[in-house]
Amino acid sequence: MGGDFGLDVTIPAAISALDETHDVNLILVGPVEDIKSHLGSRVSDARLSLVNATQVVGMDESAANALRGKKDSSMRVAINQVRNGKAQACVSAGNTGALMATARFVLKTLPGISRPAIVTALPRAQGRVHVLDLGANVDVPAEILFQFGVMGATLVRCIENREPTVGLLNLGVEDIKGSDTIRRASELFRDSPLNYIGFVEGDEIFNGTVDVIVCDGFSGNVALKTSEGLAQMIRAMLKEEYSRNLLTRLAGMFSMPVLRSLGKRMDHRRYNGASLVGLRGTVIKSHGGTDVLGYAKAIDVAVTEVRNRVIENLEAAFGEIGEVAV
Repeated sequence: MGGDFGLDVTIPAAISALDETHDVNLILVGPVEDIKSHLGSRVSDARLSLVNATQVVGMDESAANALRGKKDSSMRVAINQVRNGKAQACVSAGNTGALMATARFVLKTLPGISRPAIVTALPRAQGRVHVLDLGANVDVPAEILFQFGVMGATLVRCIENREPTVGLLNLGVEDIKGSDTIRRASELFRDSPLNYIGFVEGDEIFNGTVDVIVCDGFSGNVALKTSEGLAQMIRAMLKEEYSRNLLTRLAGMFSMPVLRSLGKRMDHRRYNGASLVGLRGTVIKSHGGTDVLGYAKAIDVAVTEVRNRVIENLEAAFGEIGEVAV
């Protein structure tokens, strides 16, 4: 029921996910009669089940109100499915703050993890990079930043089957730069078994080679929104320039294969689906303004994490390093 478009996006995306897989079952949570009306002939699909929820969390609703006053919301009921073992993952395009607060309250964090973080993959010139935190935690001590690094590295290790490099976002690569918190976090990273390469600057996000970039939620969210806005601006400017006159339109026709390829590589919908990593269950946050393609991708992210046993591997990773005092 969440996101800017609700069932008009989530139902077609769910059907698309079923058509692309053979061993995934979906539980659709919300007002059952509304869901049925959007499913049409697929309402009897054996791999679909419906769970009723009588409330919906608004996109601008406070997390506290959603947690206390919306116990039968589609969001809360969906997360309960994970807690009760009826689902292995929850995907939502709803209110981010409410989703994080509800998921943390219902599922709790894994042993050794103080706070969950939001992590997603971002495109770069070669491959992709995982960045965390992307907005869940604004004020982050050094020990929490270190936990983020362990979580991010474990996630990438699971889904990409390789040992990732980890960098700490800073305003310079020199050891003397940054706040006391950043420098203290760097010491924790250096003393750990992680493949830590040191400080990285902002340009490393899109032009570098490090696999995991760790930062506080304020910096990460600014970087995420900036990248989305930049991609949209570039597309709009290219369209404007190619539409100026007959000559530029002809040039656009000849350039179309390159433009389509570039657009696909920069399409943020194909990277939709951020993991609320650190919880005792898989919860994926879809961008609220995404379309069917983007939401289907978020479902795919959930499936990938479950297939690769990310939760179990996180638990094992923190069991090895022990609890970091905060």
